[in-house]
Amino acid sequence: MITSVSNDRIKELAKLYQKKYRDLSGKFLVEGDHLVEEAYKAGVLEELFVLENSSYSYDVPTTEVTYEVLCKISSVDTPSDVVGLCHKKESSISGDKLLLLDCIQDPGNLGTIIRSSVAFGIDTIVLSLDTVDLYNPKVIRSTQGMFFHTNVVVADLSEVINDCKNNGIKVYGTNVNNGVDVRNIPDSELEKFALIMGNEGNGVREKIAEMVDTNLYIPMNSVVESLNVGVATSILLYEMGRIK
Repeated sequence: MITSVSNDRIKELAKLYQKKYRDLSGKFLVEGDHLVEEAYKAGVLEELFVLENSSYSYDVPTTEVTYEVLCKISSVDTPSDVVGLCHKKESSISGDKLLLLDCIQDPGNLGTIIRSSVAFGIDTIVLSLDTVDLYNPKVIRSTQGMFFHTNVVVADLSEVINDCKNNGIKVYGTNVNNGVDVRNIPDSELEKFALIMGNEGNGVREKIAEMVDTNLYIPMNSVVESLNVGVATSILLYEMGRIK
Protein backbone atom coordinates (compact mmCIF):
# COMPACT_ATOMS: atom_id res chain seq x y z
CA MET A 1 0.00 0.00 0.00
CA ILE A 2 1.18 3.54 -0.78
CA THR A 3 0.66 5.93 2.13
CA SER A 4 2.73 8.98 1.16
CA VAL A 5 1.79 11.70 -1.29
CA SER A 6 5.53 12.20 -1.79
CA ASN A 7 5.93 8.73 -3.22
CA ASP A 8 7.73 8.98 -6.57
CA ARG A 9 5.16 6.82 -8.32
CA ILE A 10 2.32 9.01 -7.08
CA LYS A 11 4.11 12.19 -8.14
CA GLU A 12 4.55 10.79 -11.64
CA LEU A 13 0.88 9.86 -11.84
CA ALA A 14 -0.20 13.33 -10.69
CA LYS A 15 1.76 14.85 -13.58
CA LEU A 16 -0.60 13.13 -16.01
CA TYR A 17 -3.16 15.85 -15.38
CA GLN A 18 -0.88 18.05 -17.47
CA LYS A 19 -1.09 17.61 -21.24
CA LYS A 20 2.65 17.71 -21.82
CA TYR A 21 3.19 14.68 -19.58
CA ARG A 22 0.32 12.79 -21.21
CA ASP A 23 1.91 13.49 -24.58
CA LEU A 24 5.36 12.42 -23.43
CA SER A 25 4.23 9.20 -21.75
CA GLY A 26 1.31 8.19 -23.93
CA LYS A 27 -0.63 7.58 -20.70
CA PHE A 28 -3.69 9.12 -19.04
CA LEU A 29 -5.86 8.61 -15.95
CA VAL A 30 -9.53 7.77 -15.53
CA GLU A 31 -11.52 8.01 -12.33
CA GLY A 32 -14.56 6.17 -11.03
CA ASP A 33 -16.10 2.72 -11.45
CA HIS A 34 -17.80 3.37 -14.78
CA LEU A 35 -14.83 4.87 -16.63
CA VAL A 36 -12.47 2.23 -15.22
CA GLU A 37 -14.82 -0.51 -16.43
CA GLU A 38 -15.07 1.06 -19.91
CA ALA A 39 -11.29 1.45 -20.08
CA TYR A 40 -10.87 -2.21 -19.17
CA LYS A 41 -13.37 -3.31 -21.83
CA ALA A 42 -11.50 -1.19 -24.38
CA GLY A 43 -8.22 -2.90 -23.49
CA VAL A 44 -6.38 0.26 -22.44
CA LEU A 45 -6.40 -0.14 -18.65
CA GLU A 46 -2.91 -0.91 -17.35
CA GLU A 47 -3.04 -0.46 -13.60
CA LEU A 48 -5.40 0.41 -10.75
CA PHE A 49 -4.94 2.55 -7.65
CA VAL A 50 -7.74 1.92 -5.18
CA LEU A 51 -8.72 3.21 -1.76
CA GLU A 52 -7.50 0.92 1.00
CA ASN A 53 -9.87 -1.96 1.76
CA SER A 54 -11.70 -1.51 -1.57
CA SER A 55 -12.35 -4.57 -3.71
CA TYR A 56 -11.80 -4.63 -7.47
CA SER A 57 -11.35 -7.74 -9.60
CA TYR A 58 -9.89 -6.45 -12.86
CA ASP A 59 -7.01 -8.47 -14.23
CA VAL A 60 -4.43 -5.67 -13.94
CA PRO A 61 -1.87 -4.77 -11.26
CA THR A 62 -3.68 -3.13 -8.35
CA THR A 63 -2.24 -0.99 -5.57
CA GLU A 64 -4.07 0.18 -2.45
CA VAL A 65 -3.58 3.82 -1.42
CA THR A 66 -4.76 6.04 1.39
CA TYR A 67 -7.45 8.66 0.90
CA GLU A 68 -4.80 11.42 0.96
CA VAL A 69 -2.88 9.69 -1.81
CA LEU A 70 -6.05 9.16 -3.82
CA CYS A 71 -6.75 12.88 -3.57
CA LYS A 72 -3.26 13.56 -4.91
CA ILE A 73 -3.93 11.58 -8.10
CA SER A 74 -7.51 12.78 -8.57
CA SER A 75 -8.70 15.76 -10.60
CA VAL A 76 -11.84 16.34 -8.52
CA ASP A 77 -12.41 17.66 -5.01
CA THR A 78 -14.16 14.51 -3.81
CA PRO A 79 -12.48 11.55 -5.50
CA SER A 80 -14.03 8.16 -6.10
CA ASP A 81 -12.28 5.14 -4.62
CA VAL A 82 -10.51 4.07 -7.83
CA VAL A 83 -8.15 5.65 -10.39
CA GLY A 84 -7.01 3.79 -13.47
CA LEU A 85 -3.80 4.27 -15.45
CA CYS A 86 -4.43 3.83 -19.17
CA HIS A 87 -2.46 3.99 -22.40
CA LYS A 88 -3.50 5.93 -25.47
CA LYS A 89 -4.59 3.97 -28.53
CA GLU A 90 -3.13 4.52 -31.98
CA SER A 91 -5.83 5.48 -34.47
CA SER A 92 -6.26 6.60 -38.06
CA ILE A 93 -9.11 8.02 -40.10
CA SER A 94 -11.55 5.37 -41.28
CA GLY A 95 -15.14 5.12 -42.41
CA ASP A 96 -17.41 7.26 -44.57
CA LYS A 97 -18.96 9.56 -41.95
CA LEU A 98 -16.53 12.04 -40.49
CA LEU A 99 -16.87 14.90 -38.02
CA LEU A 100 -14.16 17.57 -38.17
CA LEU A 101 -13.79 19.89 -35.17
CA ASP A 102 -12.02 23.20 -35.67
CA CYS A 103 -10.55 24.64 -32.45
CA ILE A 104 -13.22 23.45 -29.98
CA GLN A 105 -11.99 24.71 -26.61
CA ASP A 106 -14.51 23.75 -23.94
CA PRO A 107 -14.00 20.22 -22.54
CA GLY A 108 -17.70 19.84 -21.83
CA ASN A 109 -18.59 20.69 -25.42
CA LEU A 110 -16.12 18.16 -26.76
CA GLY A 111 -17.47 15.52 -24.41
CA THR A 112 -21.05 16.19 -25.53
CA ILE A 113 -20.00 16.04 -29.19
CA ILE A 114 -18.24 12.71 -28.67
CA ARG A 115 -21.34 11.21 -27.04
CA SER A 116 -23.55 12.42 -29.88
CA SER A 117 -21.09 11.16 -32.48
CA VAL A 118 -21.33 7.66 -31.03
CA ALA A 119 -25.12 7.91 -30.80
CA PHE A 120 -25.59 9.00 -34.41
CA GLY A 121 -23.10 6.85 -36.26
CA ILE A 122 -20.00 8.95 -36.89
CA ASP A 123 -17.08 6.73 -37.90
CA THR A 124 -14.20 9.09 -37.10
CA ILE A 125 -13.91 12.37 -35.22
CA VAL A 126 -11.01 14.54 -36.39
CA LEU A 127 -9.72 17.16 -33.96
CA SER A 128 -7.77 20.15 -35.24
CA LEU A 129 -4.30 20.56 -33.81
CA ASP A 130 -5.52 23.32 -31.46
CA THR A 131 -8.70 21.65 -30.18
CA VAL A 132 -8.82 20.89 -26.45
CA ASP A 133 -6.90 17.73 -25.58
CA LEU A 134 -8.93 14.55 -26.00
CA TYR A 135 -7.37 13.17 -22.79
CA ASN A 136 -8.23 16.18 -20.65
CA PRO A 137 -9.93 14.65 -17.57
CA LYS A 138 -12.95 16.95 -17.98
CA VAL A 139 -13.40 15.74 -21.56
CA ILE A 140 -13.16 12.09 -20.49
CA ARG A 141 -15.68 12.53 -17.66
CA SER A 142 -18.17 14.39 -19.84
CA THR A 143 -18.19 11.61 -22.45
CA GLN A 144 -19.66 9.23 -19.82
CA GLY A 145 -17.54 6.41 -21.19
CA MET A 146 -18.36 6.98 -24.88
CA PHE A 147 -14.77 8.19 -25.24
CA PHE A 148 -13.82 4.49 -25.46
CA HIS A 149 -16.36 3.64 -28.17
CA THR A 150 -15.32 5.89 -31.03
CA ASN A 151 -12.38 6.61 -33.29
CA VAL A 152 -10.71 9.98 -32.68
CA VAL A 153 -7.64 11.39 -34.42
CA VAL A 154 -5.78 14.70 -34.29
CA ALA A 155 -4.78 16.10 -37.66
CA ASP A 156 -4.41 19.15 -39.90
CA LEU A 157 -7.96 19.81 -41.07
CA SER A 158 -6.88 21.26 -44.41
CA GLU A 159 -5.13 18.02 -45.28
CA VAL A 160 -8.08 15.94 -44.14
CA ILE A 161 -10.52 18.00 -46.22
CA ASN A 162 -8.35 17.61 -49.30
CA ASP A 163 -8.26 13.85 -48.73
CA CYS A 164 -12.06 13.83 -48.39
CA LYS A 165 -12.49 15.61 -51.70
CA ASN A 166 -10.05 13.25 -53.41
CA ASN A 167 -12.08 10.30 -52.10
CA GLY A 168 -15.48 11.62 -53.10
CA ILE A 169 -16.60 12.61 -49.63
CA LYS A 170 -18.70 15.78 -49.63
CA VAL A 171 -17.67 18.38 -47.05
CA TYR A 172 -20.36 20.30 -45.17
CA GLY A 173 -20.03 23.41 -43.03
CA THR A 174 -22.60 25.62 -41.30
CA ASN A 175 -23.84 29.07 -42.21
CA VAL A 176 -27.11 30.58 -41.02
CA ASN A 177 -27.29 33.16 -43.83
CA ASN A 178 -26.66 31.11 -46.96
CA GLY A 179 -26.93 27.50 -45.92
CA VAL A 180 -29.21 24.64 -46.86
CA ASP A 181 -31.79 23.38 -44.37
CA VAL A 182 -30.17 20.24 -42.94
CA ARG A 183 -33.51 18.43 -43.25
CA ASN A 184 -33.42 18.88 -47.02
CA ILE A 185 -30.16 17.06 -47.73
CA PRO A 186 -30.94 14.22 -50.16
CA ASP A 187 -30.57 10.76 -48.66
CA SER A 188 -28.08 9.93 -51.40
CA GLU A 189 -25.66 12.50 -49.96
CA LEU A 190 -25.77 11.06 -46.45
CA GLU A 191 -24.10 7.74 -47.14
CA LYS A 192 -20.74 9.44 -46.75
CA PHE A 193 -19.90 12.96 -45.66
CA ALA A 194 -17.62 15.16 -43.59
CA LEU A 195 -19.18 17.79 -41.31
CA ILE A 196 -17.07 20.65 -39.95
CA MET A 197 -17.99 22.40 -36.69
CA GLY A 198 -16.10 25.37 -35.35
CA ASN A 199 -14.92 27.23 -32.29
CA GLU A 200 -17.43 28.31 -29.65
CA GLY A 201 -16.85 32.03 -30.19
CA ASN A 202 -15.48 32.36 -33.70
CA GLY A 203 -16.90 29.43 -35.63
CA VAL A 204 -14.93 27.72 -38.38
CA ARG A 205 -11.80 29.55 -39.45
CA GLU A 206 -12.05 31.34 -42.79
CA LYS A 207 -9.41 29.24 -44.56
CA ILE A 208 -11.26 26.08 -43.53
CA ALA A 209 -14.72 27.49 -44.31
CA GLU A 210 -13.56 28.30 -47.85
CA MET A 211 -12.96 24.59 -48.47
CA VAL A 212 -16.56 23.56 -47.73
CA ASP A 213 -18.73 22.17 -50.55
CA THR A 214 -22.09 23.06 -49.00
CA ASN A 215 -23.18 24.97 -45.90
CA LEU A 216 -26.05 23.84 -43.69
CA TYR A 217 -28.30 25.55 -41.18
CA ILE A 218 -30.72 24.46 -38.49
CA PRO A 219 -34.13 26.17 -38.80
CA MET A 220 -35.20 27.63 -35.46
CA ASN A 221 -37.10 30.43 -33.77
CA SER A 222 -35.87 33.83 -34.98
CA VAL A 223 -35.43 35.12 -31.42
CA VAL A 224 -32.55 32.65 -30.98
CA GLU A 225 -29.32 33.91 -32.54
CA SER A 226 -27.26 30.76 -32.15
CA LEU A 227 -26.93 27.41 -30.40
CA ASN A 228 -24.16 26.01 -28.24
CA VAL A 229 -21.76 24.09 -30.49
CA GLY A 230 -22.43 20.84 -28.63
CA VAL A 231 -26.19 21.22 -29.09
CA ALA A 232 -25.89 22.30 -32.72
CA THR A 233 -23.59 19.41 -33.57
CA SER A 234 -25.95 16.94 -31.92
CA ILE A 235 -28.93 18.20 -33.94
CA LEU A 236 -27.01 18.11 -37.21
CA LEU A 237 -25.68 14.61 -36.57
CA TYR A 238 -29.16 13.37 -35.69
CA GLU A 239 -30.56 14.70 -38.96
CA MET A 240 -27.59 13.49 -41.01
CA GLY A 241 -27.67 10.08 -39.36
CA ARG A 242 -31.02 9.07 -40.80
CA ILE A 243 -29.25 6.87 -43.36
CA LYS A 244 -27.62 3.91 -41.61
